[in-house]
Amino acid sequence: MGVTVGSVFAAERRQLILEMVRANGAVSLRELARVVQTSEVTVRRDVRALEAEGLLDRRHGGAVLPGGFSREPGYPQKTHLAAAEKSAIADLAATLVEEGDAVVIGAGTTTQELARRLARVPGLTVVTNSLLVAQALAHANRVEVVMTGGTLRGSNYALVGSGAEQSLHGLRVSKAFISGSGLTAERGLSTANMLSASVDRALVQSAAEVIVLADHTKLGTDSMFQTVPTDAVTRLVTDEHAAGHDPTARELDALADCGVQIALAPLGLAAEPPGHQGLERHPQQAQQPGLRRGPGGAPLPGQRRPGTHGGPPPGPGHLPTRLAGAR
Repeated sequence: MGVTVGSVFAAERRQLILEMVRANGAVSLRELARVVQTSEVTVRRDVRALEAEGLLDRRHGGAVLPGGFSREPGYPQKTHLAAAEKSAIADLAATLVEEGDAVVIGAGTTTQELARRLARVPGLTVVTNSLLVAQALAHANRVEVVMTGGTLRGSNYALVGSGAEQSLHGLRVSKAFISGSGLTAERGLSTANMLSASVDRALVQSAAEVIVLADHTKLGTDSMFQTVPTDAVTRLVTDEHAAGHDPTARELDALADCGVQIALAPLGLAAEPPGHQGLERHPQQAQQPGLRRGPGGAPLPGQRRPGTHGGPPPGPGHLPTRLAGAR
Protein backbone atom coordinates (compact mmCIF):
# COMPACT_ATOMS: atom_id res chain seq x y z
CA MET A 1 0.00 0.00 0.00
CA GLY A 2 1.38 3.41 -0.92
CA VAL A 3 1.80 6.33 1.47
CA THR A 4 -0.60 9.22 0.87
CA VAL A 5 0.59 12.80 0.49
CA GLY A 6 -1.54 13.83 3.46
CA SER A 7 0.18 11.37 5.78
CA VAL A 8 3.60 12.61 4.67
CA PHE A 9 2.63 16.21 5.41
CA ALA A 10 1.23 15.19 8.82
CA ALA A 11 4.44 13.36 9.70
CA GLU A 12 6.53 16.39 8.72
CA ARG A 13 4.30 18.72 10.74
CA ARG A 14 4.48 16.52 13.81
CA GLN A 15 8.24 16.21 13.58
CA LEU A 16 8.55 20.01 13.42
CA ILE A 17 6.14 20.39 16.35
CA LEU A 18 8.18 17.92 18.37
CA GLU A 19 11.43 19.75 17.57
CA MET A 20 9.92 23.08 18.65
CA VAL A 21 8.72 21.69 21.96
CA ARG A 22 12.09 20.04 22.62
CA ALA A 23 13.90 23.30 21.86
CA ASN A 24 11.61 25.60 23.86
CA GLY A 25 10.19 23.40 26.60
CA ALA A 26 6.68 24.80 26.14
CA VAL A 27 5.00 26.21 23.01
CA SER A 28 1.46 27.54 22.53
CA LEU A 29 -0.88 26.13 19.89
CA ARG A 30 -1.00 29.58 18.30
CA GLU A 31 2.78 29.66 17.88
CA LEU A 32 2.89 26.08 16.58
CA ALA A 33 0.17 26.83 14.02
CA ARG A 34 2.07 29.91 12.86
CA VAL A 35 5.33 28.02 12.36
CA VAL A 36 3.89 24.97 10.60
CA GLN A 37 1.48 27.20 8.63
CA THR A 38 -1.75 25.42 9.44
CA SER A 39 -4.81 25.91 11.64
CA GLU A 40 -4.87 25.55 15.42
CA VAL A 41 -7.46 22.79 14.97
CA THR A 42 -4.98 20.76 12.91
CA VAL A 43 -2.14 21.47 15.33
CA ARG A 44 -4.33 20.39 18.26
CA ARG A 45 -4.95 17.09 16.46
CA ASP A 46 -1.21 16.66 15.86
CA VAL A 47 -0.39 17.42 19.50
CA ARG A 48 -3.01 14.89 20.63
CA ALA A 49 -1.38 12.24 18.43
CA LEU A 50 2.10 13.02 19.74
CA GLU A 51 0.81 12.88 23.31
CA ALA A 52 -0.65 9.43 22.63
CA GLU A 53 2.87 8.32 21.65
CA GLY A 54 4.28 9.74 24.91
CA LEU A 55 6.42 12.29 23.09
CA LEU A 56 4.90 15.42 24.67
CA ASP A 57 2.10 16.54 26.99
CA ARG A 58 -0.82 18.85 26.21
CA ARG A 59 -1.32 21.71 28.63
CA HIS A 60 -3.51 24.86 28.64
CA GLY A 61 -3.61 25.60 24.94
CA GLY A 62 -0.12 24.37 24.17
CA ALA A 63 2.38 21.54 24.39
CA VAL A 64 5.16 20.84 26.91
CA LEU A 65 7.85 18.25 27.38
CA PRO A 66 6.65 14.98 28.91
CA GLY A 67 6.50 14.83 32.69
CA GLY A 68 4.39 17.93 33.37
CA PHE A 69 7.15 20.49 33.84
CA SER A 70 8.65 22.62 31.11
CA ARG A 71 12.39 23.02 30.86
CA GLU A 72 14.12 26.32 30.30
CA PRO A 73 15.02 27.12 26.69
CA GLY A 74 18.34 28.77 25.91
CA TYR A 75 18.74 32.45 25.08
CA PRO A 76 18.75 32.00 21.25
CA GLN A 77 15.41 30.16 21.39
CA LYS A 78 13.87 32.66 23.80
CA THR A 79 14.62 35.66 21.59
CA HIS A 80 12.44 34.26 18.79
CA LEU A 81 9.53 33.07 20.95
CA ALA A 82 6.57 35.51 21.17
CA ALA A 83 8.81 38.43 20.17
CA ALA A 84 5.95 40.82 19.31
CA GLU A 85 4.18 40.04 22.59
CA LYS A 86 7.33 40.66 24.61
CA SER A 87 7.80 44.01 22.91
CA ALA A 88 4.23 45.06 23.72
CA ILE A 89 4.59 43.91 27.33
CA ALA A 90 7.82 45.91 27.68
CA ASP A 91 6.12 49.03 26.28
CA LEU A 92 3.36 48.80 28.87
CA ALA A 93 5.60 47.84 31.78
CA ALA A 94 7.86 50.83 31.08
CA THR A 95 4.98 53.17 31.91
CA LEU A 96 5.15 51.93 35.51
CA VAL A 97 8.63 53.40 35.99
CA GLU A 98 8.98 57.05 36.96
CA GLU A 99 11.83 59.53 37.19
CA GLY A 100 14.03 58.88 40.21
CA ASP A 101 12.78 55.32 40.82
CA ALA A 102 14.99 52.55 42.17
CA VAL A 103 14.03 49.15 40.74
CA VAL A 104 15.38 45.62 40.41
CA ILE A 105 15.14 43.81 37.08
CA GLY A 106 15.64 40.06 36.79
CA ALA A 107 17.06 38.04 33.92
CA GLY A 108 15.11 37.23 30.77
CA THR A 109 14.43 38.37 27.23
CA THR A 110 11.26 40.25 28.24
CA THR A 111 13.09 42.13 31.00
CA GLN A 112 15.85 42.88 28.49
CA GLU A 113 13.22 44.52 26.27
CA LEU A 114 12.01 46.53 29.26
CA ALA A 115 15.53 47.73 30.04
CA ARG A 116 15.93 49.06 26.50
CA ARG A 117 12.88 51.25 27.07
CA LEU A 118 14.12 52.60 30.39
CA ALA A 119 17.36 54.07 29.05
CA ARG A 120 15.86 57.57 28.90
CA VAL A 121 14.28 57.71 32.37
CA PRO A 122 16.17 60.40 34.34
CA GLY A 123 17.55 59.54 37.76
CA LEU A 124 16.68 55.86 37.49
CA THR A 125 18.65 53.29 39.49
CA VAL A 126 18.52 49.69 38.27
CA VAL A 127 19.82 46.74 40.26
CA THR A 128 20.15 43.58 38.18
CA ASN A 129 21.83 40.20 37.95
CA SER A 130 21.39 40.15 34.15
CA LEU A 131 24.25 40.99 31.81
CA LEU A 132 21.67 41.58 29.06
CA VAL A 133 19.81 44.16 31.16
CA ALA A 134 23.08 45.86 32.09
CA GLN A 135 24.17 45.92 28.45
CA ALA A 136 20.88 47.51 27.39
CA LEU A 137 21.48 50.34 29.88
CA ALA A 138 25.27 50.60 29.51
CA HIS A 139 25.15 53.85 27.52
CA ALA A 140 22.25 55.47 29.39
CA ASN A 141 23.89 58.52 30.95
CA ARG A 142 21.04 59.28 33.35
CA VAL A 143 20.59 55.70 34.60
CA GLU A 144 22.74 54.18 37.32
CA VAL A 145 23.22 50.42 36.94
CA VAL A 146 24.19 48.28 39.94
CA MET A 147 25.08 44.65 39.26
CA THR A 148 25.02 41.83 41.75
CA GLY A 149 27.99 39.56 42.26
CA GLY A 150 27.79 35.86 41.60
CA THR A 151 28.69 33.17 39.10
CA LEU A 152 27.83 33.61 35.43
CA ARG A 153 25.19 31.24 34.07
CA GLY A 154 25.88 31.29 30.36
CA SER A 155 22.56 29.97 29.08
CA ASN A 156 20.74 33.17 30.09
CA TYR A 157 23.66 35.55 30.79
CA ALA A 158 22.70 35.91 34.46
CA LEU A 159 24.71 36.02 37.68
CA VAL A 160 23.57 33.38 40.16
CA GLY A 161 24.71 31.67 43.34
CA SER A 162 25.46 32.80 46.88
CA GLY A 163 27.45 35.83 45.73
CA ALA A 164 24.44 37.21 43.87
CA GLU A 165 22.07 36.53 46.76
CA GLN A 166 24.34 38.03 49.42
CA SER A 167 24.79 41.24 47.42
CA LEU A 168 21.02 41.78 47.64
CA HIS A 169 20.81 41.59 51.45
CA GLY A 170 19.58 44.86 52.95
CA LEU A 171 18.47 46.26 49.59
CA ARG A 172 15.11 48.06 49.36
CA VAL A 173 13.60 49.34 46.10
CA SER A 174 10.15 50.36 44.93
CA LYS A 175 9.53 47.72 42.25
CA ALA A 176 10.83 44.39 41.02
CA PHE A 177 10.32 43.38 37.40
CA ILE A 178 10.73 39.66 36.95
CA SER A 179 9.98 36.95 34.42
CA GLY A 180 10.13 33.15 34.47
CA SER A 181 9.31 29.93 32.66
CA GLY A 182 5.67 29.66 33.72
CA LEU A 183 2.89 31.27 35.74
CA THR A 184 -0.17 29.64 37.32
CA ALA A 185 -2.71 30.86 39.87
CA GLU A 186 -2.14 27.72 41.92
CA ARG A 187 1.63 27.96 42.25
CA GLY A 188 2.70 31.41 41.08
CA LEU A 189 5.81 32.11 39.03
CA SER A 190 8.25 29.28 38.43
CA THR A 191 11.44 28.53 36.55
CA ALA A 192 13.33 25.44 35.46
CA ASN A 193 16.65 26.23 37.16
CA MET A 194 17.22 26.07 40.92
CA LEU A 195 20.00 28.69 41.02
CA SER A 196 17.97 31.17 38.95
CA ALA A 197 14.93 30.65 41.18
CA SER A 198 16.94 31.34 44.31
CA VAL A 199 18.33 34.63 43.00
CA ASP A 200 14.92 35.71 41.70
CA ARG A 201 13.46 35.15 45.18
CA ALA A 202 16.17 37.39 46.64
CA LEU A 203 15.40 40.05 44.03
CA VAL A 204 11.69 40.19 44.79
CA GLN A 205 12.24 40.22 48.57
CA SER A 206 13.93 43.60 48.14
CA ALA A 207 10.93 45.24 46.46
CA ALA A 208 7.72 46.85 47.70
CA GLU A 209 5.90 45.75 44.52
CA VAL A 210 6.49 42.61 42.46
CA ILE A 211 5.59 42.94 38.78
CA VAL A 212 5.65 39.80 36.65
CA LEU A 213 6.21 40.14 32.90
CA ALA A 214 4.87 37.04 31.16
CA ASP A 215 3.51 36.56 27.65
CA HIS A 216 0.50 34.33 27.01
CA THR A 217 2.65 31.25 26.21
CA LYS A 218 3.76 31.12 29.86
CA LEU A 219 0.29 31.31 31.42
CA GLY A 220 -0.89 27.98 32.75
CA THR A 221 2.60 26.52 32.42
CA ASP A 222 4.31 25.13 35.50
CA SER A 223 8.02 24.60 35.94
CA MET A 224 10.11 22.84 38.54
CA PHE A 225 11.17 25.56 40.99
CA GLN A 226 8.79 28.13 42.44
CA THR A 227 10.08 31.70 42.29
CA VAL A 228 7.24 33.87 43.57
CA PRO A 229 4.04 32.51 45.16
CA THR A 230 0.83 33.96 43.78
CA ASP A 231 0.00 35.99 46.89
CA ALA A 232 3.34 37.81 46.58
CA VAL A 233 2.72 38.95 42.98
CA THR A 234 1.41 42.51 42.86
CA ARG A 235 0.86 42.84 39.11
CA LEU A 236 0.98 40.81 35.95
CA VAL A 237 1.68 42.50 32.63
CA THR A 238 0.84 40.17 29.76
CA ASP A 239 -0.28 40.49 26.15
CA GLU A 240 -3.83 40.73 24.87
CA HIS A 241 -3.72 37.20 23.40
CA ALA A 242 -3.94 35.89 26.96
CA ALA A 243 -7.58 37.00 27.12
CA GLY A 244 -8.50 35.55 23.74
CA HIS A 245 -8.21 31.83 24.54
CA ASP A 246 -10.24 29.91 27.10
CA PRO A 247 -7.38 28.23 29.00
CA THR A 248 -5.30 31.38 29.46
CA ALA A 249 -8.39 33.54 30.04
CA ARG A 250 -9.43 31.23 32.86
CA GLU A 251 -5.92 31.46 34.29
CA LEU A 252 -6.19 35.27 34.25
CA ASP A 253 -9.50 35.10 36.10
CA ALA A 254 -7.98 32.79 38.69
CA LEU A 255 -4.99 35.10 39.16
CA ALA A 256 -7.30 38.12 39.56
CA ASP A 257 -9.31 36.19 42.16
CA CYS A 258 -6.05 35.76 44.08
CA GLY A 259 -5.56 39.54 44.13
CA VAL A 260 -3.12 39.90 41.23
CA GLN A 261 -3.71 43.03 39.18
CA ILE A 262 -3.87 42.22 35.45
CA ALA A 263 -2.78 44.53 32.62
CA LEU A 264 -3.17 43.47 28.98
CA ALA A 265 -0.68 44.96 26.51
CA PRO A 266 -2.20 45.62 23.06
CA LEU A 267 -0.14 44.48 20.10
CA GLY A 268 0.86 46.94 17.42
CA LEU A 269 0.51 50.09 19.56
CA ALA A 270 3.45 52.03 20.91
CA ALA A 271 3.45 53.37 24.43
CA GLU A 272 4.23 56.97 25.38
CA PRO A 273 7.76 57.64 26.61
CA PRO A 274 8.36 55.93 29.97
CA GLY A 275 8.61 58.00 33.10
CA HIS A 276 5.85 60.42 32.11
CA GLN A 277 2.64 58.50 32.67
CA GLY A 278 0.88 55.96 34.80
CA LEU A 279 -0.50 52.69 33.58
CA GLU A 280 -4.00 54.16 33.42
CA ARG A 281 -2.90 56.58 30.71
CA HIS A 282 -1.36 53.98 28.43
CA PRO A 283 -3.16 54.18 25.05
CA GLN A 284 -5.68 51.38 24.72
CA GLN A 285 -7.54 52.16 21.50
CA ALA A 286 -7.67 48.58 20.16
CA GLN A 287 -10.62 46.45 21.23
CA GLN A 288 -9.52 44.09 23.98
CA PRO A 289 -10.25 40.41 23.40
CA GLY A 290 -11.92 40.06 26.79
CA LEU A 291 -12.79 42.04 29.90
CA ARG A 292 -10.65 41.05 32.86
CA ARG A 293 -11.77 42.00 36.33
CA GLY A 294 -9.79 42.58 39.46
CA PRO A 295 -10.71 42.11 43.10
CA GLY A 296 -14.23 43.38 43.84
CA GLY A 297 -15.37 42.95 40.24
CA ALA A 298 -14.00 46.28 38.95
CA PRO A 299 -12.72 46.32 35.35
CA LEU A 300 -8.95 46.37 35.15
CA PRO A 301 -7.03 49.35 33.74
CA GLY A 302 -6.78 49.87 30.02
CA GLN A 303 -9.97 47.98 29.24
CA ARG A 304 -13.56 48.78 28.37
CA ARG A 305 -16.71 46.78 27.99
CA PRO A 306 -17.09 45.17 24.53
CA GLY A 307 -19.03 47.38 22.15
CA THR A 308 -18.24 50.68 23.88
CA HIS A 309 -15.99 53.48 22.76
CA GLY A 310 -14.87 54.89 26.06
CA GLY A 311 -11.69 56.88 26.56
CA PRO A 312 -8.92 56.28 29.09
CA PRO A 313 -9.84 54.41 32.26
CA PRO A 314 -11.20 56.70 34.98
CA GLY A 315 -9.88 57.27 38.45
CA PRO A 316 -6.70 58.76 39.90
CA GLY A 317 -5.08 55.47 40.86
CA HIS A 318 -3.68 53.33 38.12
CA LEU A 319 -4.53 49.88 39.47
CA PRO A 320 -7.27 48.37 41.66
CA THR A 321 -6.66 47.57 45.30
CA ARG A 322 -5.29 44.12 46.01
CA LEU A 323 -7.10 41.64 48.20
CA ALA A 324 -6.34 41.55 51.89
CA GLY A 325 -3.37 39.38 52.70
CA ALA A 326 -1.57 39.92 49.40
CA ARG A 327 1.67 41.79 49.48
